[in-house]
Amino acid sequence: MDKFQIFLVAIPGLEEPLRDEALAAGFHNPRVVFGGVVFEGKWPHVWRANLLLRGAVRVLARVAVFKAHHLKQLAPETRAVDWAALIPPDTPFRVEAVCRKSKLYHAGAVAERVRDAIAEVTGALPADAADLRILARVEKDHVTLSIDTSGAPLHRREHKEEVVKAPLRETMASMFLAQMDFDGTQSVVDPMCGSGTIVLEAAEIAAGLAPGRSRRFAYECLVTFDPAAASALLPAAAQKVRTNFLGSDRDGGAVKAAQANAQRAGVADLCAFDRRPLSDARPPEGAPGLVLVNPPYGDRIGTRKELTALYATFGRVMADRFAGWRVGVITTDERLARSTRLPLEGGASVAHGGLKVRLWQGVAG
Repeated sequence: MDKFQIFLVAIPGLEEPLRDEALAAGFHNPRVVFGGVVFEGKWPHVWRANLLLRGAVRVLARVAVFKAHHLKQLAPETRAVDWAALIPPDTPFRVEAVCRKSKLYHAGAVAERVRDAIAEVTGALPADAADLRILARVEKDHVTLSIDTSGAPLHRREHKEEVVKAPLRETMASMFLAQMDFDGTQSVVDPMCGSGTIVLEAAEIAAGLAPGRSRRFAYECLVTFDPAAASALLPAAAQKVRTNFLGSDRDGGAVKAAQANAQRAGVADLCAFDRRPLSDARPPEGAPGLVLVNPPYGDRIGTRKELTALYATFGRVMADRFAGWRVGVITTDERLARSTRLPLEGGASVAHGGLKVRLWQGVAG
């Protein structure tokens, strides 16, 4: 294969920030499409996208697109792909299929035909629990075959082993920071930090640390993988950081979890976490930066009365002590955002754990 389509799966509602990240990272002409971002590239671009992009959920390599109206068409079209140049013999793999608005409507039958054809031409081993996934999407009688090159979702950086209730995913935290124009030069404070996701993402961005530096990827089992070339794509060293990344929480267990996660991520010397109530939150010395919080929404944690009081307290603290700071609040409920009495504007609706949240942001003062 020379160039092919690379598809970045996005968190629904965050396609545009992901496109902007891909463009800033130097990928050629990334375009927003349904479900994510697409661009043309080669295998080194696949490795680089997995290693360096903070907002992508997965990276898919689209290896074939063809029309099919009958199940009997799937095997010859699938065998026409040079799978032997992609998947080594005896490699466990699985096939998953989705069918929409097509004459081929039985996803299980589609997956079976594609699986058997790949096994026949490669000697690879079908296995239900295999890390390597081949995705067959049938929509309006067009079949797209893709390799999921990521394996585990990319928010799993392998640093945050300790979590608290309703954690924010790293991919979402990074995209919300981007929407607040964080570029690594501003201080970031989260006075309801939980296990520290927002603060850790901000510190890693400022230090220039690749999000995929500590984990494995599904592409490592492919014939196309070059370990030395992929390793060379990682930044050589962390950048010097001169700003503050501070988290606090009233829950001592959450603070300990955040500290342990920072240690694993290699940014413990850039972050500070302490136990204190929201009402005691204070800014560090220096120029105003960003405050970003992911407070309870009421869907899983807290009652409406308790949450209204919590958001109101947050708003008072911001207005009294963080004047001039850009403030972001992630929540499902506009009424809770308004109860801060801060001049916040809501962003796009974003899917999060079965809910729809928005980033509400503005400048305190």
